[in-house]
Amino acid sequence: MSVTSLSMHILRVVRAGDAVYTLVRSSTDATYRLFVRGNSAAFRGERQDDTLICPLDAENARALQERLPWLRPQPLGSRLSFGFGDRIGLATPGHIDALRSVDPAGRIAPIFAQQSVRENERLRRTPEEVMTAAIWSLFAEDWRLPWGADADHVKEPEHVAPFVAAGYTFFTVDPSDYVDNGAQTDNLTVLHMKCEALPWDVLETTYSSLYEKYHGRTIALDGEALHFDEETLLRSLAKYGRALAHTVRIAAALRTAFGGTPFDLEMSVDETDTPTSAHEHFFIANELLRRNIPLVSLAPRFVGKFQKGVDYMGNLAEFEAELTRHVAVMRYFNRYKLSVHTGSDKFSIYPILARRAGHGVHIKTAGTSYLEALRVAAVRAPDLFRQMLETGRTHYEKDKKTYFLDCRPERVPPASSLAAADLPALLDQFDARQLLHVTFGSILTAHGADLRNLLTQYLDDYRSALCCHFARHLEPFVKM
Repeated sequence: MSVTSLSMHILRVVRAGDAVYTLVRSSTDATYRLFVRGNSAAFRGERQDDTLICPLDAENARALQERLPWLRPQPLGSRLSFGFGDRIGLATPGHIDALRSVDPAGRIAPIFAQQSVRENERLRRTPEEVMTAAIWSLFAEDWRLPWGADADHVKEPEHVAPFVAAGYTFFTVDPSDYVDNGAQTDNLTVLHMKCEALPWDVLETTYSSLYEKYHGRTIALDGEALHFDEETLLRSLAKYGRALAHTVRIAAALRTAFGGTPFDLEMSVDETDTPTSAHEHFFIANELLRRNIPLVSLAPRFVGKFQKGVDYMGNLAEFEAELTRHVAVMRYFNRYKLSVHTGSDKFSIYPILARRAGHGVHIKTAGTSYLEALRVAAVRAPDLFRQMLETGRTHYEKDKKTYFLDCRPERVPPASSLAAADLPALLDQFDARQLLHVTFGSILTAHGADLRNLLTQYLDDYRSALCCHFARHLEPFVKM
């Protein structure tokens, strides 16, 4: 292949230092390449005259990051932020379109490379692959504002290393397996026994010390006060003590891995059975912050149901009342933001979050970009969509085990019974949307290559769908 003989479409040209970087798409095979003219040291590719023709792989992405600092993710701190998620690796351009259309001033800090350990395992992707896809999209779209990369739902210290190596800056620690939901209703005798058995060596304190710090204490918040008696302390400690200890362990692993370089940490206890009270929120935050853990966001378990793929289910007045208390605790410390995830479309509560929490919030989605990809398939490739739907129906019982769902799969009609014109509506039907959402691993394992090829063919459709969808997510936080 030679530069002169290659029929191509130029997507981006960036001149920096002693080199020119040109992103092109071949008109013959639709592949993308990077042309480097000038100093091409550290890049890998095929030399043609004065040009190095490079594949869009991880090695070249890292080399480009070194030359163009705006391609590197960074800690975002307590800024208003939004995590998108991209299970296929083609969604970032649509996310950028949504941000630019709704938030041209850049008030919302985006997290583009976001994938959980669980998602990577089911999709057989690596943190580096997720990061690489984001980097090339950001270069193509010329995104130069600060952005973050989230290692989502990190459950064990050994999960940390691949994300650190890939350059992630935000780590969502998920110690939900260590939350004792039974402490919500245990009697005092049982609570004392549970507290005695906590890993006090990791917590680096004693019950007596905590009793002295909390018992009888009243914390004045904006509009109300929190009072800690012994029962309140015992329930908070028994319920979240092991989760705190586990977060401390993972934070220690991160500190070692980063060697003094800043990073962001979120503690997420949202995927648990029982709501987090304002007292428990205060206890968690206070214990993390006094250990100098770089907490930038905390995801409590709010009241109501936050389920995958669908809007919030619950009493909005009750949610707002509890949110107001959580916001008061957050503002007492004034060092982190509230994080809201566990579910994808939270449209009914976004105005409440914007009104009550203002810029002190991090919103996280995961599977909605994937669902919009399925919407494109439903319109453009009905037979492929039918195959994916049937794969979801077949694997639902197995794949649902890690989720809290109200989905009734028997309400999802067989794909063979639906006309092509009826397929897109399934993406807006409660049961079908949840079924398709949680079977993403099985669906993309079986049909991911075909879906990716389809999206590559109809990239404008996908971008447009993503822009429209995520504008709804972002608008409430720009209109504040």
